[in-house]
Amino acid sequence: MLTVKNINQYYGGSHILRDVSMQAALGKVTVILGRNGVGKTTLLKSLMGLVPIRSGSIEIDGKAIHTLAPYERARAGIGFVPQGREIFSRLTVEDNLRMGLAYQPAGSRIPAELFELFPVLKQMLARRGGDLSGGQQQQLAIARALAAKPRLLILDEPTEGIQPSIIKDIGRVIRMLAQRGDMAIVLVEQYYDFARELADDYIVMERGAVLARGKGANMEVDEVRSLVAI
Repeated sequence: MLTVKNINQYYGGSHILRDVSMQAALGKVTVILGRNGVGKTTLLKSLMGLVPIRSGSIEIDGKAIHTLAPYERARAGIGFVPQGREIFSRLTVEDNLRMGLAYQPAGSRIPAELFELFPVLKQMLARRGGDLSGGQQQQLAIARALAAKPRLLILDEPTEGIQPSIIKDIGRVIRMLAQRGDMAIVLVEQYYDFARELADDYIVMERGAVLARGKGANMEVDEVRSLVAI
């Protein structure tokens, strides 16, 4: 579904991503791990078009998208949940969800499935996003991305600052979405146990490059924990 080939990215004179290649398949969760500052978030922003790449290619279903603007990539089927959630704090939960419908046909309704995945949002439709707890805001950010019915969902550290009960709920939703088979999921995560439970495939990054990759089921055998330990 997603194919990334030898992408390089620079901030000024600093070489941030170094010949990074990866794939993400429909129905699978691809987890990207690594210590702080190794380029994980930059990789996700490059996939979304928020930062330009210097060389290499990014393809969705065999079609190159690395020259497209972020809004064009959203139309192409990419949903992005950034680190820190970035919901609209002054808008209601309902209006935040409607923002996810921007590229859907006029008059499209908020998919009922979102309230099945995150029941708490239905109870809080009229509440401002900024009044929600951190965990509820994360659920809202994921639901907003899902409203556009993406074929590739990108999540940047969805467990950051979230209470354990909601981490379990988010993990359950991610696994459920993957099992449907119509979506590829790319997850950057610092919480190793959460990543291990969800990963179908894993990538470990170090200094902007891919250090190791493999099947999620082999993460313990491959001693991935030691590769990402601080």
